[in-house]
Amino acid sequence: MPAKLSTHVLDLTSGKPAPGMTIELWRRGVAPVRLKTVVTNADGRTDAPVLAEAEMAAGEYELVFHVRAYFEAHGAASPFLDEVPIRFTIFDPAAGYHVPLLVTPFAFSTYRGS
Repeated sequence: MPAKLSTHVLDLTSGKPAPGMTIELWRRGVAPVRLKTVVTNADGRTDAPVLAEAEMAAGEYELVFHVRAYFEAHGAASPFLDEVPIRFTIFDPAAGYHVPLLVTPFAFSTYRGS
């Protein structure tokens, strides 16, 4: 697996990818820093890795998925979830890290993918 950080989002209410979801990447620490903001494409993925090989660094990170805005834009009434933060550690910057989100307006799941 090439060195990079990637993600994708699946909308489990429709059984399809989640296009147009905003995702923020934060470097965690004493003073957290937002590194970038990306938006998912029609396949529920980002057009480029969230972190490319040259950007990979060991440390604590957080992906923040803007779930409520996505579901409201797609007609869901009163989604329970707002922002879904997923905190994780990059131990080996030479490795690949894939952090998918499986989500409904009321629940979510994640795992370290390949």
